[in-house]
Amino acid sequence: MSDITSANIKFPWKISSRAELMNPSVIRELLKLTERPGVISFAGGLPSPDTFPTAIFKEACNKVLLDQPHEALQYSASEGYQPLREMIADYLPWNVDSSQVLITNGSQQGLDLVSKVLIDKNSKILVESPTYLGALMAFIPMQPKFESMLCNNEGFDLEDLKNKALDARFMYLVPNFQNPTGNTLTETIRQNLCQLSVDIGLPIIEDNPYGDLWFDQPPPPTLTNRNPEGCIYLGSFSKVLSPGLRLGYMVVPKSIFPKMLQAKQAADLHSSSFSQRVIYEVIRNGFLDTHIPNIRALYKSQRDVMLNALANNFPKAGSHEDEVSWNVPSGGMFLWMRLPKKMRAVDLLPRAMASGVAFVPGESFFTEYADQRSIRLSFVSVSADKIREGIKNLASVITAERN
Repeated sequence: MSDITSANIKFPWKISSRAELMNPSVIRELLKLTERPGVISFAGGLPSPDTFPTAIFKEACNKVLLDQPHEALQYSASEGYQPLREMIADYLPWNVDSSQVLITNGSQQGLDLVSKVLIDKNSKILVESPTYLGALMAFIPMQPKFESMLCNNEGFDLEDLKNKALDARFMYLVPNFQNPTGNTLTETIRQNLCQLSVDIGLPIIEDNPYGDLWFDQPPPPTLTNRNPEGCIYLGSFSKVLSPGLRLGYMVVPKSIFPKMLQAKQAADLHSSSFSQRVIYEVIRNGFLDTHIPNIRALYKSQRDVMLNALANNFPKAGSHEDEVSWNVPSGGMFLWMRLPKKMRAVDLLPRAMASGVAFVPGESFFTEYADQRSIRLSFVSVSADKIREGIKNLASVITAERN
């Protein structure tokens, strides 16, 4: 039998129409550029590695491998490690049965499962404007029709929302310290959204990876707390423990939990048995109660450094269209900046990179009517001195562009 050599043969691989709709993450591609030496990056949504409890994880890994080596290295239940599911149910501040908790590979997998179970082609999906890019990447291959929820100074335009919501499949929200803007929905907005959800039967997907990262006071109660039968809740351990372990969870109404579980089984059978047991060992004695306040203090101090640097370098900042403006997030990892009129963030980025500073152009986070003047800045994974230097460099680039 002769050897077959296929190196020079072009095989007729056929890409599905769904796969044709997939695009690389703008942010992930940008991160490759920001890894260059000398670039101060405000682009990534990466937690500070200073918050990773490495010593605690080492102890937990050793304990799991000593006490449960075979179970930790074996296949396990698709729903997740039951003690961890029970602990999550107990941790959440509303009545949750552990049978509603589904362990996922980060909350990003939760978005993927939602898209597969709930979206048909041409389904109308309501999203914030702007919204989380990772959610758009999960939803787009299912070919929905996006409707952006209009916002004003008081929050969502409720009349506009009522008109758009009547035949929508669901509404997707990041209510706390949103990615990309850092904004948080007020108590009144949450009440109105939940009342609308109940009145017209509109499901809500509540994505809450940043909710524990408040600075001065906690955000209002979650939407799922108020409307548990009308919401799917997505949570994550990435922002409070480690993103590398890729563990998150969903809280799903019992009526649709079986379908989410089937989608999970088809995707990967189950999340890492080892990682689940390690996370359980880390948090089972109340570790998060002492660890998360340390993260809050660090991130608040870094936010304040960035706000002070912005104020020092843009002394005329304000709401006027000719000036730079920004918000003051009350938690989370991101700050939202707007450039002066007639200036585009995409055009500014190469000049900023040449000056040694990187950011994410905000237009990537819109489904329509993109704000080309917007910029997302992350303040948590850069030292105070580098924040000051990076904002100074950015200010020089913006000033040069205006002149």
